[in-house]
Order: sequence, then structure tokens, then C-alpha cells
Amino acid sequence: MVGESIEQAAGAPRRLRFLGSGTSTGVPVLGCNCSICRSDDPRNRRMRPSVLFDLPLGRLLVDTTPEMRLQLLREDVGFVHAIAFTHAHADHLFGLDDARLFPKALGGPVPIFCEEYVEDNIRTIFSYAFSDRATQIPAGGVPQVYFHRIEPGVPFTTLGETVLPIRLEHGRFRVLGFRIGGLAYCTDVKKIPEESMALLEGLDVLILDALRIEPHPTHFSLGEALAVVEQLRPKQAFLTHLSHVFDHGPTDASLPTGVHLAYDGLTLDF
Repeated sequence: MVGESIEQAAGAPRRLRFLGSGTSTGVPVLGCNCSICRSDDPRNRRMRPSVLFDLPLGRLLVDTTPEMRLQLLREDVGFVHAIAFTHAHADHLFGLDDARLFPKALGGPVPIFCEEYVEDNIRTIFSYAFSDRATQIPAGGVPQVYFHRIEPGVPFTTLGETVLPIRLEHGRFRVLGFRIGGLAYCTDVKKIPEESMALLEGLDVLILDALRIEPHPTHFSLGEALAVVEQLRPKQAFLTHLSHVFDHGPTDASLPTGVHLAYDGLTLDF
């Protein structure tokens, strides 16, 4: 895996893989003995939220969860060609150290696409990778990255695709979703600004946060997510960032036509 060439990864079909579909605790939740956390259904085992885009010229990873290494090993992926961040919360960021192995395959630093405040957080949390001593550490010892600043509503190009960052509101936090063609990934969202709703029209696939049944201050509930799906009317919708209140089989069967719960390892062509 780690020895695969960039040429082998290039030309992959246009698809998205769910690396993790869980909330910040993951599922099972530590110390919980509920029926979902003890379930034998593998779709009820949810790592922290992340997706991987297979694009014409390589793989774009969205967020680096604490389980990033395990997620990529499960998908038989040895490295990615670029990383984009929705925001800088721990469940979306703390796996970045494992990206220190990617430059060997890439032949240089890993491109990171993020907002300015995310870069600031990365430089603080992983300060050892940006210190004067970091240049003296042998290759593979610390993450080597190159930052590209992005802004909501301003498309950027990477790996042969145009990516549109979309402003979302995660309670008091401002985060990004990403649209590529007819697919949009919108996690950790409590409100979609009106101008962002316009950027989510005409979708084939909408991936949306749906934390739990009851309202939550920083995430859509199931009902709130379904209301957005009804308003935008994508051809298909998948719900992610799921807590341990959702039993995959019964919940999925109860959803409206064209709406499904995501699960770890689910692959979508688009």
C-alpha cells in the first residue's frame, strides 16, 4: 500500500468513501452499554467523521480524524494526495500526525486546503512540525505540509477537480462544507446560511449532519436534517455524524425515499 505509486492512484473513478460516519465520541461510546453500542451490526460501529474523494488525479481526504490511520488501512489506502479541512475541532484534526508518512510517496509536502484560522490551529497544535528544529528531523518524523488558503464561495482546483467551499454554521463556529460536481458534503452543521443554500441546489447527492433525534445546539437533529433535504430535494441524501441513538437497520428503513444513513466503508460513485 505505502509503496504504491502516484500513477497507480491517478485515474481512479470519481467516487466518495465514508471513512467515518460517527460523532466526536465515535460509536461504540466508551463506557456505554446501550443496545447500539453492543450491536453486532457493523454499520453501527462508527469512527469519527471523514470522507475520501477519489478524483481524476488522486485522492482528496476531508479531515484527519484520530482514527485516520485505521480508516485508511481499512480502505487499503497508503497515502493521499491532498487534504481539505472543514474546521479544526479535535475529532476532525487530531490524526494529522500520521500524514508525516505521505511525503515519501508524494515526493514533497502534503497540500492542505483550509481557512486561515484552521492553519493557525494546526500550527499551534502541531507546533513541533513547524519549529526551527523540524528541519533537522529526518523525513517521516514530523508532518510536512503546504498550506493553501481557501474561502467560502470561492472555488479551488485540486487533483483535476473544481471544489467549492460552502459556509456552514456549527453553532457559534463557522465551518466549511465542500461541493464537487453534483455531490456536497456538509458535516457539523446547525444552520445553512441562505447564500449557502443557493450553492446546494441541483444536487445528485447531499451528505448532511444528523447527530441525534433531539435538538442539539451545534448539530442538526434528524428532523432538522430531513427538513433541509425536503427543501433542497437532492436525488439522494445520506446522513452522517451519527451518534449511538441510531440503530442503522430500523432507522434507515424508516427514512423517506432516497434518504439513507451513511456507514463506515460506504462508497458512492458520482
